[in-house]
Amino acid sequence: MSIINRKHGEEQPCWPLGPFRIRLPFIHYRWEYPEMIQGLIMFVVGLAMIPLLEKYLGMPYEAALAFTFVAGVGYILPALLGVPLVPGWITPAIPVVLLYLKGFEPGPEAIKALFALQIEVSLIFLILGMTRLGSKLVEVIPNSLKSGIIIGAGIAALMGELKTGGRVDITPISLLIGSIISAYILFSLSFKNVVNESSLAKRIANFGMVPGMIIAMIIGWVSGEYPLPDIEWGITQPDFGLMFQYLTFTVGFPGWDVFLLAIPTAIIAYVIAFGDIIVGFTLVKRVDHLREDEKIEANVDRVHTVTALRNFIHAFLAPWPGLAGPLWTAAHATVTERYAMGRKAMDSIYSGGATFWMTGLVALFILPLVTLFKPVLPIALSLTLILTAYICIMVGMEQLRNPTERGVAGIVAVTLAMPDPKSTVYAVVIGLVLYFLIERPKLLGKHRPEDELVFADPPEKSAE
Repeated sequence: MSIINRKHGEEQPCWPLGPFRIRLPFIHYRWEYPEMIQGLIMFVVGLAMIPLLEKYLGMPYEAALAFTFVAGVGYILPALLGVPLVPGWITPAIPVVLLYLKGFEPGPEAIKALFALQIEVSLIFLILGMTRLGSKLVEVIPNSLKSGIIIGAGIAALMGELKTGGRVDITPISLLIGSIISAYILFSLSFKNVVNESSLAKRIANFGMVPGMIIAMIIGWVSGEYPLPDIEWGITQPDFGLMFQYLTFTVGFPGWDVFLLAIPTAIIAYVIAFGDIIVGFTLVKRVDHLREDEKIEANVDRVHTVTALRNFIHAFLAPWPGLAGPLWTAAHATVTERYAMGRKAMDSIYSGGATFWMTGLVALFILPLVTLFKPVLPIALSLTLILTAYICIMVGMEQLRNPTERGVAGIVAVTLAMPDPKSTVYAVVIGLVLYFLIERPKLLGKHRPEDELVFADPPEKSAE
């Protein structure tokens, strides 16, 4: 229960604060127990960043664990400040970020480089959010380019898992079975019919991708694909004192040359994150019409501002190879699917995402959970990437209105998915060129939207 209750058809109660909308659990929304259980398991995805921190920044496990706490604080900010998306990393940009970091020696040099990158990403989001250019970009950027970026990011995420030497290639049994079960629970039309008829199926559906992840982990242990855990009891002990030895306050700030080197990677990261914002609000829009009891504010500029704040915090307190992204696609899809079941299932879109990440932050200190999931961290990351790929492709295809847009988007997607650090830049340039050459009814001058109807799909014939 919450102290302040929402009236039917209105926005969730809040305390306005400048561009933000403050919402707190038990005051503005209720605590969601299914999301709490998911948070106790899904928090392990955040821990999957620790090996990258150890390898590329040269820090010990205890300091890296302290970095994950800073990240955990960042995850709760969007729901706290009025963003209806479940946040995460800019996941498809991770390979590009790691390629950038390979040019620097692990330790102080890599930390400075990552600081420069994260500050630039923060500034891009902040400028576009404060000037409200972020929301205008959603309207101005061609539909085919937006959809192509989304689809291409999904393909890139999937190919990274399926390639020779990828996690699916190394541990196929657990990951394939876990992916199939998770996808069936989240997206299957036949399972939705079962949910309508079975209370047990409805309970399973409440936990999203968690059942598939747990089954994948059990299979991984039984099949020998992953080692058995060495469970320890007590409370985790992130070393915050040691953490400060790996921050720019201690190692020093980068020179201007490093900031210049980081610019292309920062732009690529933003383009991918922009696609995530579109995916996030598209998923919200797909279920919003089913919930007439709540009006959801889709404020793109607020998403930009909050994401800028998170990247700024990371830059100074925990440089993060995954960067701070506006959306964890798989988790957000899970929340929106359960939100669509009605107010009895989930009070508000904000209560689901907030409960999920607040629980995840607490779970970081539960040593038995951390040590239980430590051997199977790759499963959590892989399932997230595979489900993200499916959702990106599904949403991207859904936005395309005619064959011309589909053709341009397909070229953009294939270009973006190429294993080249400059592929995102190429994809954007190619998408814009093809839009002007192929999609526009008039190459020069203004054209009316109705002129594009010539290229639209023909209306379906009546069943009569």
